[in-house]
Amino acid sequence: AREWMVKHLAGRSPGHKETVVDRLEKNVFPWIGDRSIRDITASDLLQVVQRIESRGAQETARRVLGICGQVFRYAVSLGRAERDPSGDLRGMLPKRENSKAKHHASITEPKRVGELMRAIQGFTGSHVVKCALQLAPLVFVRPGELRGAEWREIDLDDATWRIPDHRMKMKDPHIVPLSRQAVEILRSIYPLTGHGKFVFPSLRTNARPMSENTINVALRRLGYSKEEMTGHGFRSMASTLLHESGWPHDVIERQLAHAERNSVSAAYNYAQHLPERKKMMQAWADYLDSLASGAKVVPLFHKTA
Repeated sequence: AREWMVKHLAGRSPGHKETVVDRLEKNVFPWIGDRSIRDITASDLLQVVQRIESRGAQETARRVLGICGQVFRYAVSLGRAERDPSGDLRGMLPKRENSKAKHHASITEPKRVGELMRAIQGFTGSHVVKCALQLAPLVFVRPGELRGAEWREIDLDDATWRIPDHRMKMKDPHIVPLSRQAVEILRSIYPLTGHGKFVFPSLRTNARPMSENTINVALRRLGYSKEEMTGHGFRSMASTLLHESGWPHDVIERQLAHAERNSVSAAYNYAQHLPERKKMMQAWADYLDSLASGAKVVPLFHKTA
């Protein structure tokens, strides 16, 4: 598997490499990593993916099975395995939903959003995980962009987080204006992780960011099922409530990094609407605070002035 990684991952993006290595090291190697690849059966592989499925990570199970298949086919090509047993497991995993019809579970009713914010405030696990949970609703980024945050990307004095293109889904740089509340969260975790590369390092090693499923696992600990809320759902929460409150569609979409991909590259538009985005991010953070305090819910109206 490590031989295959050296050859297959050469030239791939750092984020992709990290994800593949992480998936193998955490989901596969502990169980069958010390076995001769020639002796590993379809039944052995099924136990590996079912173990992943049992924690609710169906898509990760599917991806891990695909990676294992590539490793087996590499071994077959070298004469070190007779066949690829992953093919025997076709149909054993639940069918993936149509990606176009799939929506990430999210809470968008203001009263329930307030309950969620209070639950996050009361989280009793790791301080690193708690800070990631607190920051997630304030920054609108994708879960992978959040967990991979690096201190060198963040300017606390300027209240700005600049994510480089190679870490963005659309491969364009992105600016996240940081609200006062977001800066406070980052300052609170800086003494703990500021000496390292990652804002939210893995619980096992500072050399890697927290694992891809950490936020979702934390939400489950808080009592929210995968049908109720996901790490990705914080984006839908913000988008829904900000649109309902009259904030301009273009401003919201730009902050979500839903870039236009036609005439002008989004690489040149990453600072578009920035003054308005700064106002929106602070207004949103203040709105979440008001919901968390249990105060009477006031509309999050867009102010043009």
